[in-house]
Amino acid sequence: MKKTLTLAALLAGFGLAHAEPATYVIDPNHTSASFEAKHFGLSTIRGRFDKKEGSVTIDRAAKTGKVQVSIDMNSISTGVTMFDGHLKGEAFFDTAKFPTTTFVGDQVSFDAAGKVTAVTGQLTLKGKTLPVTLTATSFNCIDHPMMKKEVCGGDFETLLPRSQFGVSAYPQASPENVRVLIQIEAIKQ
Repeated sequence: MKKTLTLAALLAGFGLAHAEPATYVIDPNHTSASFEAKHFGLSTIRGRFDKKEGSVTIDRAAKTGKVQVSIDMNSISTGVTMFDGHLKGEAFFDTAKFPTTTFVGDQVSFDAAGKVTAVTGQLTLKGKTLPVTLTATSFNCIDHPMMKKEVCGGDFETLLPRSQFGVSAYPQASPENVRVLIQIEAIKQ
């Protein structure tokens, strides 16, 4: 009697047909959260947040996932101390009242090759929670040669309507939509 192995049986034999969700912890040294906005239509102001933490869970077989990120708003850095203080004030981020911004993404989109293309979830900024989609401009997972673990990462971006989050001061100085850029690397646990 001749036996034929199907692809599903072969994958099941290697444990790939029933993949489990994998959890990754964000590597703060290789993760960046930054923003850019025009200043009076003249130049582009850029800033970043130096303290962030979180985790990512991906189930490649089910094509689902979850992202949880927390950003310390007092870690803002534009390279200009006086401007950093201005952005921490009530007119902008009001970090005395709202020291943390969080993003919880519960809808992860994948392409046909299984790469993440977008993450949609809820962003809480300055006490307001609204839906946001972070679009991936790149995404990949590798067996990291130095860490000896799987690491996934990519570049994501979105436009945030600042007034909807209560950051509406000086509309003549900066446009309504601020570009947010996230570069993330996360290590499998």
